[in-house]
Amino acid sequence: MSNAPAATHALALLQLLARHAEPLPAASIARALGLPRSSTYHLLTVLRDAGFVSHLADDRRWGLGVAAFELGSAYARQAPLARISRPALTRLVDATTHNAHLVVLHGRDVLYVIEERAAGRPSLVTDVGVRMPAQLTASGLAVLAALPPQQVRALYPARDDFVQRGGHGPSSLSALRSELAQVRRRGYAVERDSVTEGFASVAAAVLDHNGHPSAGVAVTYPHEQVDPNIFDLLVEEVQRAATTLSRRLGYRD
Repeated sequence: MSNAPAATHALALLQLLARHAEPLPAASIARALGLPRSSTYHLLTVLRDAGFVSHLADDRRWGLGVAAFELGSAYARQAPLARISRPALTRLVDATTHNAHLVVLHGRDVLYVIEERAAGRPSLVTDVGVRMPAQLTASGLAVLAALPPQQVRALYPARDDFVQRGGHGPSSLSALRSELAQVRRRGYAVERDSVTEGFASVAAAVLDHNGHPSAGVAVTYPHEQVDPNIFDLLVEEVQRAATTLSRRLGYRD
């Protein structure tokens, strides 16, 4: 294959994987693209080595890799997402009187893109440009819970990939899967003291037109000062903000 057709086929392959919620067998990819299997395996190998696809050997399937998510996150961090998100975060702060933020997934970390501070509330470590391990943050857990299980497994292939702080956070893939299952059942993610002692967060995922998580939106609050009734309000407002942003990105239930 010459360079131009090879690049075209590589882009078509990535777009094919992006359209499917589950990883695909190589034979299905070759058939969908109308390519010989040898050419398909060559493309998959090149893209795997670059991190854009991952091979799930046990399932004999191929899915998007970390580099593809990083590329998507890089786009999401640019002006379009910030422009549509800031008004929603401003309303979220007004409704809850607590700090709110928006993150995007960057490998196994979340990158804080917007930090909207409430009047009279203290500054937090989660400022714009800060990166934190995704599994320690509510916003990161919300995003991870919206990913296909195979993609989560690709992000965390080894126990050493799990970072803990003061004993907080999952330390294995099975523990993370259990936590993400709870997030999906509740419809929101929570963390308490994992990022900053004395503070907790509640978060929900922002979905794009394909139903993939583009970002996580969260509110952070001093947990000793919030009673259960106020917590319910925080959950409601965070979910409302996430739904608003998802619709602006073209997501439909």
